[in-house]
Amino acid sequence: MENRNLPLSAVSAGKEVTLISISGGKGLKIKLIGMGLKEGMRIRVLHTRGFGRCVILAGNTRLAIGRGMAQKILVREEDGSWPER
Repeated sequence: MENRNLPLSAVSAGKEVTLISISGGKGLKIKLIGMGLKEGMRIRVLHTRGFGRCVILAGNTRLAIGRGMAQKILVREEDGSWPER
């Protein structure tokens, strides 16, 4: 499988991705950084279904992100396993 960039909202549950960038405005970037998200970090998508929220695991923290926000977060799907804790 090749690496590809896509919005977080398009990633299937169970996938592991790397956060590439946040395309929203300054307010959105500040909010997501305050939630602990930053470029280059690995996250696991736990739940994304329909038009509701996306639930992710970022480090040891579960976050629920609205679909609109998730569409503005660009991630890269990569081969490989989730790092051990």
